[in-house]
Amino acid sequence: MTKLESILVVAERRDAAHQALLKGYVLARHFGASLELFHCDSEHALALRHNYDPRGVERSRDACLAEGRRFLEALRQSVVAEDVSIALDVACESPLYEAIVRKVLASGPDLVIKAIGVDDGQRGRFSASDSQLVRTCPVPLMLTRGRPWSVTPRFLAAVDLSPEEHPGIAEAIVRSGGYLARGCRGQLDLVYSDRRSNGARRPAATVAALEALARECGTKAQQLHVLQGEPEAALLDFAAQQRYDLVLLGALSHHDAYAALVGSLTAKLIDGLVCDFVLMKPEGYVCPVGVVEGTLSAGPA
Repeated sequence: MTKLESILVVAERRDAAHQALLKGYVLARHFGASLELFHCDSEHALALRHNYDPRGVERSRDACLAEGRRFLEALRQSVVAEDVSIALDVACESPLYEAIVRKVLASGPDLVIKAIGVDDGQRGRFSASDSQLVRTCPVPLMLTRGRPWSVTPRFLAAVDLSPEEHPGIAEAIVRSGGYLARGCRGQLDLVYSDRRSNGARRPAATVAALEALARECGTKAQQLHVLQGEPEAALLDFAAQQRYDLVLLGALSHHDAYAALVGSLTAKLIDGLVCDFVLMKPEGYVCPVGVVEGTLSAGPA
């Protein structure tokens, strides 16, 4: 992410939609970006699949979209944002994550912001819907719990330098972190957790790669952190102690054993930390969700 000209904020009723909008508004002001609010009633859409009266489906769909637009209008009015353009769009599709991805493919935002979803009976846990969104969203995805950032926000770029990592993803994470930190007048730290280290001296190639990444994002020596052990434990403990405002990391696991969890590290960090997250895909990522003709969207306004 080397530009931030348009931001899509996903607004769901039972999640912290207002906080997600505020976070998008702050970023839009920093970067001069436009905002679009998107709401999708996936539960209503699922119910409509079992209605065999075409006229009843159409009436219910129209009512669903009208109610969704009223919800977004009220949400837009809750933020005094004369200096930021905020468009609205509503949809009635299921499942939710596919509807969001199709909206992303149609609108082409530079960043998607969504409040971290909560499954029923699993308060504070990373929801299954968000897990699927992390896996499929083709642009950087910010998941937030809405906690305000510090006056000088502290960002953390978590990179993996193991040979198995997707080529170029570490550089992309660092560039994005540097770009966001500069735009928000914040500070960026760089962290690498060496799962293969047992206290022995790190290979010269690893040290050189870390130093090169640090130079690229303007990170000073004291802002470069190398941890030992499995990132699922080491990084979680480190980030919790440091109280970062935002953690950037790769969205996809390259370890087969973790693939079903969209990366054990991602899930554990989101479950264990109260900060925001930006999840990024490697270059060349192919989205498995396609734009479908005739989706139940009202179109932007």
